[in-house]
Parts: sequence; structure tokens; C-alpha cells
Amino acid sequence: MTEPSSDDRLSFSQIFLLFLRLGLTSFGGPAAHLGFFHDEFVKRRRWLSDSAYAEVVVLCQLLPGPASSQVGLTIGFLRGHYRGALAAWLGFTLPSAVIMIGLALGLSAWPEASSGGWIQGLKLFVVAVVAQAVWQMGTTLCPDRPRIAMALLVAVSLLVMGETWMQILALVIAGAVGSFLGLGSGEASEPLHVPLQSRKPALFAGAFLILLLVSFLPQTTGSLGWIGAEMYRAGALVFGGGHVVLPWLQEGFVASGAMPADTFLAGYGVAQAMPGPLFSFSGFLGGSQAGVLGGVIAVLAVFLPGTLLVFAGLPLWSWLREHRRARSALAGVNAGVVGLLLAALYDPVWVSAVHGAHDLALVLAIWVCLAVWRVPVWLLAPLSALAGVILLS
Repeated sequence: MTEPSSDDRLSFSQIFLLFLRLGLTSFGGPAAHLGFFHDEFVKRRRWLSDSAYAEVVVLCQLLPGPASSQVGLTIGFLRGHYRGALAAWLGFTLPSAVIMIGLALGLSAWPEASSGGWIQGLKLFVVAVVAQAVWQMGTTLCPDRPRIAMALLVAVSLLVMGETWMQILALVIAGAVGSFLGLGSGEASEPLHVPLQSRKPALFAGAFLILLLVSFLPQTTGSLGWIGAEMYRAGALVFGGGHVVLPWLQEGFVASGAMPADTFLAGYGVAQAMPGPLFSFSGFLGGSQAGVLGGVIAVLAVFLPGTLLVFAGLPLWSWLREHRRARSALAGVNAGVVGLLLAALYDPVWVSAVHGAHDLALVLAIWVCLAVWRVPVWLLAPLSALAGVILLS
């Protein structure tokens, strides 16, 4: 595949409108988003070949951040460089971000709404969704005994000592152990042929690291700076995207006392039913703390590190292919991510939602709908809220 000529490049508005349509209709989470992108840009528009698209997906999955949004960003960059990347991200993210910020403002104006049976129904829906995510990610990222053991040990360590520093340390240790054991060293690695070469990747990498260090500076809880720091740190340290952001944000917003666990999980449940990226849940958290401005800052901050890493990391793929130890370290980190999400399934998700036999029964019913009958999450979320109103109020 060759880089499109200046005549083939699309304008900002063309790319924005195309991705806005996807942002309004792409239900189902990251895996479904990748399918929508493949249908639109490989099959229908033929912007990329199957192999080139697959290589972009693999690269984005190796980087921290929301993989599906990073794939969309990369495709926008292919057709319109940095303006195209901005248009793609903005179009895909805007619908869900606006809805989630609006939900936060609605709950702030009507706090009584956050104590109804629909909240409990959404919380139980989240239990089923996260349990299914743990199972699916475990099957993919922990295919052998060493990685299963590593995921379980990470989960145990986080359940005993669940502070933020322990989460980071556990993933670092998992990467070191993975490199030492040579995990996944025999697994196939495809060459990357997509010609995405930033002229100044070191600047993006430097900006990513500087902002990450700044995000650890003390901030006043609830302030705009605190919201930005919490979100940037979550976006920078999340491998696997989607559901994996849950424990990082829970540590920042619930464990710190900035938000009740009930409200947090209710917002997360609503985010499951939205089209577009799950990371738009950040708009709900920021909006709950500081209104519209807080929501906007939260959305920008949580997506920024993944964006910087895309532009900094495009040349990284060829290096990773030549260094088995680096790939083994990533395999270890991915196993650790499964343990991280497993620990989050218990606390805060399970302990905040399941309080008796009726709650457990509804979780099992929701899980059967999700995993066995394949009911789409955008439909299952409101049905779970309705079940909570009818059965649990």
C-alpha cells in the first residue's frame, strides 16, 4: 500500500462526517468497532488492504489506550494527516461524550434519580459485562499455565493491596517475569507495511512522558487539574483499553471519596449502551465533578496519551519484531492486565452491586443473555435498568 497523494486526501469535514456517522451507530464495544471499521474502510471504501488494516490493529493493541479509537485515529491520519486524525477522533467520540456529560449534569440536577431501582439494575449489568470481559480476555491473553498463574497472582496481590502504586508495580513485575520466561516468544509477529512515519516521534514520546510525570503531582480533589491528571494517568497506563480502564478510574474517583460507588457504576453501565468509545465514560466522571468544562477536560485528557503514543510508536513495530524479550514482556503485561480486571470484578464491581440472592439471580440472567444468547449490550443495558425498577425497587 502506498501513501495517498494530495488529490486523494480528504478534507477535515469529510473525515469528520464519516466518523461522526460511525460514532452514532457503532454499538457493541471495541471488538465491534474494529468490525465496523473493517467493513467501512477495507471492504467498502478500500482505503486499506486486509493485511494493512490487520497490522494497524495489532500495533494499536500493543500500545496503552483505547485500541479501537487509536485505529480510527490512524485511519484518519492516513487520509488527512494530523487534521484527519483530529477529525476522525472528534467525529467518533463526540456523540457518546456529549451524552455522558449530559447524563452527569442530569444526575447533578436531579440527585434523587441516582437512588432508584434502575441504578441497581445497571450495577448488576456491569457485573455481568465485566465478568464476560475477564473471561474473554483471559482466554485470549492467558493461553498457557504461566500466564494464567501470573494473572491470578496479580489479582491476589491487588485484592490484598489495591493502591494505585501496587497496580503499576504489579504490571511492571508481570512484564519483567514475562521477559524472563520468554512468554509468547514463538508466536507469530506480522511485519508492518503501512507507511505511517511521523517526522518527530521523539517529541510525541517526550510529551507523553512529561505529562505522565506531571499527572503524579499533588492536586486538589475535584479540581480541573485533578480531573485532568487522573484521566491522563488512566489513559496512559491502560493496556487492553475498554473495561481495563475501570479499576484505574475507580481508584481515582471512588476510592478517593470523590464519587459514590453507586453513581460510578451506574454511569459505567450507561456507557455500555452508548455507541462509540467506552472511554467516553470519562465525560460522565469529569462532568459529575466540575460540569461541562470538567467533562470536556476529562475526555481530552483520557484520550491524549493514547494519541501521543500512536504518533510516537509507529516506528516501534519494526523494533519489537526484532526483540523477542520486548514481545515477551508485553505478553506478561497483558496477562497482568487480566489479573487487574479480575480484581476489579470483585472490588468495586461485585461488592458494590451484589448484596443477596435476588441480585445474584439477576446477574446470572443478564450474563446468560450476554454470553449465551448474544443480546447486544446497547439493548441489554436499558433492559437491565428496567428489570431493576420492576424487581429490585
